[in-house]
Amino acid sequence: MPVDLSLVDAAAQLTFAVHEVLTRAAAELGLSVTQLRMLGILRDRTPTMASLADQLALDRSSVSGLVDRAATKGLVERAPSETDRRVVTVGLTAAGREAAVRIEAVVEPRIEALLESASAADQAALRRLAATLPSAV
Repeated sequence: MPVDLSLVDAAAQLTFAVHEVLTRAAAELGLSVTQLRMLGILRDRTPTMASLADQLALDRSSVSGLVDRAATKGLVERAPSETDRRVVTVGLTAAGREAAVRIEAVVEPRIEALLESASAADQAALRRLAATLPSAV
């Protein structure tokens, strides 16, 4: 890969490579990339449906269907919020937590392999950059 990539081209190349890893992993695990992303979000939090929609950058009706399909697979469950009974939260079931562990076991080494040729300094720079990016997650 040329060293003189523009910033946009460099970001796009990294995005495409990571997306390919996620796409293949999701397919191997019988999930869509969006389901994989949702389970990743739910690993360490129990957001409201509205917050989950925002984090996935999807409209609320799409997230409702996504959660319905994941609930049918036994991966997630809805619950009323503890602070506002009108609000619904989404969390992982035991099977969903197991799926999230499998996802991490598949994805993490592949992304590490993708980045292993980068120097330690470049990997540290990537971590710092990622920590500064605005993120829905």
